[in-house]
Amino acid sequence: MDIVSSYPVFKAFLAGSFSGTFSTVLFQPLDLVKTRLQNPTTALISGSHGTISMVAVFTNILQREHIRGLWRGMTPSITRCVPGVGLYFCSVDYIKTHYFANKTPSPLESIAIGMIARCMSGAALIPITVVKTRFESGVYGYNGVVAALKEIYRTEGFRGMTCGLIPTLFRDAPFSGLYLMFYTQAKQMVHEDVLNSPYASPIHFTCGVTAGILASVVTQPADVLKTKMQLYPKKFNGLWSVVVYVHGKYGVQGYFKGMVPRMIRRTLMAAMAWTIYEQLSKAVGLK
Repeated sequence: MDIVSSYPVFKAFLAGSFSGTFSTVLFQPLDLVKTRLQNPTTALISGSHGTISMVAVFTNILQREHIRGLWRGMTPSITRCVPGVGLYFCSVDYIKTHYFANKTPSPLESIAIGMIARCMSGAALIPITVVKTRFESGVYGYNGVVAALKEIYRTEGFRGMTCGLIPTLFRDAPFSGLYLMFYTQAKQMVHEDVLNSPYASPIHFTCGVTAGILASVVTQPADVLKTKMQLYPKKFNGLWSVVVYVHGKYGVQGYFKGMVPRMIRRTLMAAMAWTIYEQLSKAVGLK
């Protein structure tokens, strides 16, 4: 018996990694624009009242870096998201299989499952998250992921490799927990016959979009703080110093910079990842 058929967790990892690859490549431009909006010194184009629009950043990237510039940071994104999504899905599957085999998790239990699974993958891959953010910002000129990791460790040490970990977990853990809760609750509102019909994929996608919108808005401030800490680790002494800086310079609205592209990307990416995962899970016998 081969390893894929013997270990359900390995199946979940493969299904999650595949779904993560497809959605990461497709929605990378939105992540790039979000990072540039949160670091306006690299966007270079100002709209009315000194604000920077999503369209202006898109246009600026196309003019300066051409179409391939929209996929800047693709390598670290794939390096982070593919194993990260795989780890997340296999963690969720493991927890559900071992602790909720005979019952459906309650809303609070769903939040806990999502948060635990995301914390595990997020903490393991934080160095790649730092590299990904810096690639997308346009501030750093690293030659590759490995070269970037070596340079960060050489100049900033372990602290540089893990900068932004706390806001990253504050962003990703609640997002994943809330997302899983909303997604699970939305699916429970749909009759089981419909979920097993040819309309299952659109239903899963719709549930995912709804869950993603709600979870994205709640966790947006943590994403802004994470970006600032990872781009300028020497400027901030800790999470509170970033909070003070953002509030002092931009006010409350500063915590929601880049919300539109992030909400679109995270919502569609998570919805697509879960839709593909659900279908692959059935195909390989996980469900």
